[in-house]
Amino acid sequence: MKSPSLNRRHFLKNLSLGASAAVLGPVLERISLGAEGKMGPLRFLFVLEGNGLPPKQLQPQEIPFVPRENRDCFSSTPLTGLTLPASLAPVESFRDRMTIIQGLSGRMCSGGHSCDHGALGAYHANGGRAIRGATIDSMLGQHRPGIFQNIALGISSEVDKAIDFNCTALKPGQSLATILHPAIAYRKLFGVVSRNEAGASFQAQSRLLDHMQAEIRSARKELGAIEKEKLDAYLGAFESIARTSNRLVEARESLGAIAPAAADKYQSKVETDRLDAQFELATAALIGGITNSATIASGVGTPNFNVTFGGLGIQESKHVIGHALYLADDHTRWEMSEKIRAFHFSLIARTMRALANVPEGNGTLLDRTIILYLSDNAETHHSTCYEWPFVLFGGPEARLQRGGRIVHYPDYGKPGHKTINTLYNTLLHACGSPRDDFGRLDPNLEPHMHRGPLSEILA
Repeated sequence: MKSPSLNRRHFLKNLSLGASAAVLGPVLERISLGAEGKMGPLRFLFVLEGNGLPPKQLQPQEIPFVPRENRDCFSSTPLTGLTLPASLAPVESFRDRMTIIQGLSGRMCSGGHSCDHGALGAYHANGGRAIRGATIDSMLGQHRPGIFQNIALGISSEVDKAIDFNCTALKPGQSLATILHPAIAYRKLFGVVSRNEAGASFQAQSRLLDHMQAEIRSARKELGAIEKEKLDAYLGAFESIARTSNRLVEARESLGAIAPAAADKYQSKVETDRLDAQFELATAALIGGITNSATIASGVGTPNFNVTFGGLGIQESKHVIGHALYLADDHTRWEMSEKIRAFHFSLIARTMRALANVPEGNGTLLDRTIILYLSDNAETHHSTCYEWPFVLFGGPEARLQRGGRIVHYPDYGKPGHKTINTLYNTLLHACGSPRDDFGRLDPNLEPHMHRGPLSEILA
C-alpha cells in the first residue's frame, strides 16, 4: 500500500491544468516534493551592474578601509553592530545572510570599460567577440534546469534595443541573449499560458494570473490544507506580474527620486521602471521553477554602461559618473553612484522578501537560493581587475557558511591570494556539480590561486 505522501504527490503531479501546465507544473512538483519533506534544487540569481564597483562602497563605516596593496593576510570580520554603507542599506534586514567579499582578482579578464562575458566566465572575452566557455550562470542552470536552463534579463542605454549578447554564454563560441525589453521577456517566460487568448498584445498576456486561477480553481478544492497554503504562496508571487501597474517603482520615493510621469513599467522607457520589471520577472521565474538560474544585467557591456538613471533624479550617464568618481573636491558623483547601487540592492531585497514568503521543505525558497552581486568590470570605471568585489547572499541550506561578515583576501600575488575562479568553483561545489578549474588562468599567478572552492565560503 502506498504511503499518503506518495499518493498525494501522485495526485499533484497529475492535476489537469490545460494551457497553464507548462508554468504551474514546476510549482506543483515543488509542492509535491515538500509533501515528502524534500527540498528542491539550489536557485541562483546573478546581478551585474555595469561601470565598476569601488570596494570602499561596500565597507562598513566602523572598519577603516585598507587599500588592497596593504592587505597581507586573510581576515573575516562580523558585521554585528556595524553600520552598513549607503549602498547596502536596503539589505539591512538580510545582513545575516550576506558576505561581502574583497580582494579576489580577475586579471585574466583584461578589464577596461567592461569584461563582457569574462565577468561570469573568468576569461578575456575581447569585447564579447571571444566566447571561450560557458559562463557560471549558464553552467549552474544546466545542472538542474527548469523550463529554461537559465534566463538573462537587463537594461541598456539604448531604450529601443530588444536584446544584446553581452554577458552570458552556453559554451565556447555561443553567447546567450540578454532580453532588454520587459514586455518581450514576459512573452518568452509566460506567453505559453495566453497564446490562445484573444489578441497577441501584452495587455492580453498580462492576465496570466486570472487564466491560471480559472484553470486550477476546481482542482484546488481537492487539495489538503497544507498544499492549498503552499500553492497560494506560489501563486501570490505571480500577482505582481499579472497586474499592468500604473505605478512607478516602489523604491523611488524612498530614494528621494525626481520622478517622471507614471507609466506601465513593462512598456516604460524609464530605466528604473524597466529594471524593476526585469527583477519582478526573474523573481517569478525562480519561484515558479521556470528557471533555476537567472541573471540581471544592468547597463552591462559597451555601450550599455552609458545608461542614465533619470528615474532616480540623476541626469548624468553612468559613464560620466564613472570618470568623476574620485574627484578630491567634489563627491557628487560618488553619491550618485551610491544612490544607483542602493536602488539595485532595494530590488534585491524585494526579491529576497518574495522568496522568503514561499515555503519549501522545512524552510523557504530563500533558504535554497544564492544571490551574487558584482560589477561587469571589477573595481572601477576603467578597470584593471586587480580587485573584484562581490556581495554574496546565502546560508547553510545553500551549502554556504553563515553570512553576516566581510572577508578580505590578501593582495594580488601574495600568499593566500585567490582569483574569481575560486568563487565560481565554490558555487559549483554548492550546487552538487563540483569542479576546481573553472575559467582561464592569469599567467602571472600561481595555478593554485585559481583552483578549488573557497574554504572560507563553502560550508
